[in-house]
Amino acid sequence: MPVPVAGTLFSLKRLAAAMAVCSAMFGLSAGSLAQDSAALDSTVIYPADYFAQFNPVNVNDMIDRVPGISVALNAGTPSGGGATNNNNANNRGLGAGAQILIDGKRLAGKDNEARTQLSRIAAAQVRHIEIIRGTSGDLDVRSAGQIVNIVLLETLATSTVSVEAGAIAYRDDHVEPQGSVVYSGQRGGLNYLFSAESRASYESLHSWESSYNADFSPNDRILVDQVRDQNNRSLNSNLTYDLSLNDRLAFNALYSETDPPTRLEREIINLNRVPAVTRWERETLPSTRDNWEAGGDYEHLFPNGSRYRALVIFNEENQDTVRERFAGATADSATRKNLFLATQTRNVERILRTSYNFQLAAGQGVEIGVERALTRLDSALRMGMAVAGGSGSPAHGDLVPVLVPNANSTVQEIRYEAFGVHNWQINPRMALESTLLVEVSEIEQWGDVQNRRRFTFPRPKVDYRFDMNASTQLRLSVERFISQLAFADFAAASANNRDEQQAIVAGNPELEQEKSWRYTANLEYRLAQDRGVLNANLFFYDVEDAIGKIDISPSPTQILSANGNTGDGEIYGVNLDASIRYSVLGLPPALITAGLLLQDSTIIDPMGGFERRIVPFDRGNVRLGVRQDLPALGLSLGMNYRVGIEGNRRIVDIDKIDVVGFPPALNLFVEKGAFGGYAFRLDANNVTDGERCRTRERFGGSLVLAAPVVEYENNCNITGPQFVFTVRKTFQ
Repeated sequence: MPVPVAGTLFSLKRLAAAMAVCSAMFGLSAGSLAQDSAALDSTVIYPADYFAQFNPVNVNDMIDRVPGISVALNAGTPSGGGATNNNNANNRGLGAGAQILIDGKRLAGKDNEARTQLSRIAAAQVRHIEIIRGTSGDLDVRSAGQIVNIVLLETLATSTVSVEAGAIAYRDDHVEPQGSVVYSGQRGGLNYLFSAESRASYESLHSWESSYNADFSPNDRILVDQVRDQNNRSLNSNLTYDLSLNDRLAFNALYSETDPPTRLEREIINLNRVPAVTRWERETLPSTRDNWEAGGDYEHLFPNGSRYRALVIFNEENQDTVRERFAGATADSATRKNLFLATQTRNVERILRTSYNFQLAAGQGVEIGVERALTRLDSALRMGMAVAGGSGSPAHGDLVPVLVPNANSTVQEIRYEAFGVHNWQINPRMALESTLLVEVSEIEQWGDVQNRRRFTFPRPKVDYRFDMNASTQLRLSVERFISQLAFADFAAASANNRDEQQAIVAGNPELEQEKSWRYTANLEYRLAQDRGVLNANLFFYDVEDAIGKIDISPSPTQILSANGNTGDGEIYGVNLDASIRYSVLGLPPALITAGLLLQDSTIIDPMGGFERRIVPFDRGNVRLGVRQDLPALGLSLGMNYRVGIEGNRRIVDIDKIDVVGFPPALNLFVEKGAFGGYAFRLDANNVTDGERCRTRERFGGSLVLAAPVVEYENNCNITGPQFVFTVRKTFQ
C-alpha cells in the first residue's frame, strides 16, 4: 500500500528542519549554504588537484576523501539491500543499474564491476571525479540514487605500474602474505589495464555453546575450534579501444580461483550423565572453487547524437566441497567416520543486452532496448552415513548411501527484459525519469524433479528529482520490484552451518519470486565550501510472497522445511547519514561520518502463526567514522565503528527459532606517505573482537503442530582481530 502523501511531506519538512539544526551546530548559517551559481547543477566535480595534497595511490584513495561518498555509493539503501532473497550473488542478468562509471561508461563485466576495480586505477590517470545527482539520457545506467563517474586523462601515451605487498596477522598468530600488481595505461585510442592479485581470507573461529533441557537443567556444552585456510587469487584485464570518433569497443576478462579447505574439532560434553561424558568430533572440508568471466561492449554514436550499444557477458563458476565427520571418545581417537557429504555446483550465465538512445525533444531523451539472460545451475549431492548392517560405497566415503530427494538437479532460466526509459528535464530544477520494463522468463528444472514454469512481470518505475536550491535536492521514487530467485533453493543442499544436527536442507521447485512496491523519499543537503553532506532517506516496501521457511513435511512424523513463499508483509524505516568536515584543536579538517538506520518490518509467520520481522531487515544500526588527514606530515589515520540495534534478527524454522545478534565492530587504520611516493598502511580490523551470539529454542516436533520446547541453546563465537600491513607504490 502507498505511503500517505501528506504524512510523507510532513516528515520531509521535519527532516529539512533537522538538517538546518545540524548545520547550525557546525557554525553554518542557512544563508552560507547557498552556492554561488547562476544556475543549478546536479553534478558535483572534484578535480584531481583537489586530492593532490593527500598523495593518493589509486582511485579508492581519492573517493575516500569525498564527503558523502557512502551515500552516493549506497544510495541510502537500508540493511537487507533489497528483497529478502535478493543478495548480489543472486542477481542474474545485468540490468540497468550501477553506481560507478569510468569515463561515463559501465565496465563490460559483472563480477568484475565492484568497487574493488577502483583500486586498480592509478590516481595519476584521473582528471576529475563526478558525483552525478541528476538523471540524464546520456548516462549508460539508471540509478534512483547517485552515480560516481571517474573521468580519466586523455594522453597520447602513458603507462603506470602499481604494486602492493603486505601481510595479515590473525588471532592464532598465523600470518598470510598478500599483494597485487597492476599495469595500466593509454596508447592512442587504446586504454588498457592488467592486474594479478592474491588476497588472504584465512579465518580462525572459536565457538562455545551451552544448552539446557526444557526444565532448564544442564543438557550439554559444545566447544568448537574451526580453521579455514583460504587464499583468493585472480587475474583481471580491461581493454577499451576507440575505433573512430564515433565507435568504441571494450573488453573485460576475469579469472579467479580459491582452495578454501576447512577443518574443525568439536568437543561435546553431555551434562545429562553423572559423571559428565565427553565425546569428540573432527571434520575435514576440502573445497575448490574457480570462476571466469569475459565481456565485450560495442558503442556507436550517430551524427544526430543518438547512440547504439551492445554488450555481451559470459561467466561460469565451479565449486566442489566434501564434508567428512569423524567421532571418538577422545580427540586422538576421533577416527570413526559417521557422515559424508559431497556437493558439486556449476553456475553458468550468458547475457546479451542491446539498446538505442535518442533525443525525443529538447530536454527529453529516450532509451529502448532488450536484454536476454540464460542462467543455469547444475548441482549434485551425495550423502553417506554410518548405518549398522549397511554396505559402504566408495562414492559415499565408504559409508552407506542415503537417498536424498531432489539431490541431483539442473535449474535453468531464460529471461527477456524489454525496457523503455524516458528522461525529461522539466525545467532547470526538476527532472523526471520514467521506466517501463517487462520481464518474461521461463524456469525449467530437470534431474530428480521435472518442472517448468513461465512468468511475466511488468516493472514500472518513476524517479522524480527536485533541486530546491543549489544545496538541497529532493528525490522521490516509486518502483515495482521483482526479486531474483536463488537457484540453490530449488534443490537439496548440504552444510547448514547454523545447526550441526541438520546435515542438509531441502529444496523447493515451486518457489516463486518475491514482489514488492517500493516507495522512497530522499532529502540531501550539501553544505557550502565542501563542508559536508546531510542525507535522509525514508522508505516503505509493500512486500508480496516474501521468502522464508515453509512446512513441506510429508507426514507428521517426518517434518521438513524449505525456503518458500510465506505471505505478504511490510518494511519501513528511515536512514540518516551525515558526512561533515570539522576541525578540532587547530588541526586540518577531519572527515566525520555518522549514520543511523531505524527500520522495522512485519509478516505473519506461516508455521508459528505469530508476527515477526522479515529477514534480513533488522531493526537497524548505528555507524560512526572519522578520517584525519595531516598533509604536512603525509599522515592519515581514522576509525570506523558500527553496532546493530539489539533484538535484531529472528529466524524461524519448522523445529527451531533462532535469535541472532550482531556485535559492535571497530576498525582502525594509520597510513604514512614516505620517500619516493611509497605509502605504508596498518589496519586493525575487528579490534573489539565482539562475540557473535545466537539463542535457539529447539522444539520436539513441528512448530506447525505447536510442539513443546525441548532444548534451549546459547551459542557465541569469535574470530579475533586482524592486523593488516600494506606497502603501496605507483611507478610511472
